[in-house]
Amino acid sequence: MRAFLIVLLATFNLGFNLFPVSGPAGQTDETQIIKLPAPRMEGGKPLMDCLKLRQSNRSYRQEKLSPQILSDLLWAANGINRPDSGKRTAPTAVNWQNIDVYVATADGLFLYDAKQSALIQILKEDIRALTGAQDFVKTAPLNLIYVGDYAKIPRGSDEDKLFYSANHAGYISQNVYLFCASEGLSTVVRAMINKEELAKAMKLRPEQHIMLAQTVGYPQK
Repeated sequence: MRAFLIVLLATFNLGFNLFPVSGPAGQTDETQIIKLPAPRMEGGKPLMDCLKLRQSNRSYRQEKLSPQILSDLLWAANGINRPDSGKRTAPTAVNWQNIDVYVATADGLFLYDAKQSALIQILKEDIRALTGAQDFVKTAPLNLIYVGDYAKIPRGSDEDKLFYSANHAGYISQNVYLFCASEGLSTVVRAMINKEELAKAMKLRPEQHIMLAQTVGYPQK
C-alpha cells in the first residue's frame, strides 16, 4: 500500500499519467512510462520571426514546463512528423535515427519515446548538475541530453560515426532553438560536459556517446 501511494504521489507531482511498461534495451519490465499529451503540430510564430528571435540564454526560472509544452518541445526536437514512414522532424543520414533524446529534470532522468509520445523513466535521481559545467544547469527545470548510438550506424569508423552523430545532434538542437523562440522560452546548447561521468550516471552502453546537452526553461523576468 505504501509503495502504491508513493507512485500515486509521484504521478500527481509530475502532472502526467504513469504506467508500468516494458522499457528499452537495458531496462526491466517494471520500467515506468509517462504518457505525454499529444503534441500540437499547428500554430506558433512564423519561421522568419523565429529565426530573428533565436538566441542563447543562460538565466532561467525554476518553474517546470507544463506537460503540453514539454510534449510540443520534444516533438519539435526529434518527433515523428510523418507517421506512415516514422521519419522525424530532424534529419539523419540514411534515416539512421541514431540520436536518443534524454530529459533530465528534478524528478529524474527520462528517455523520450517519439513513437509513443512518452517519457521512459531511466533514473529517479536528479542528475541535472552532471549535465554541464555551468551553475545554471543545476536549477534550470530541464536539460536535454543528445546521445548518439553508434550501434544504429551500420558502417564506417568511429570517427565517421562521431561526425554523423554530431551533425544529427546539431539539427535537433536548432529545432529546439526555433521552438523556444516561438514559445518565448530560454535555451542554450552546451558542450562543456564531463561526458565520462555523465555517461556513467546515465548507465549508457559502450556504443552510446553523449554529443551535446541543451538547457530549456522559462526566462528570468
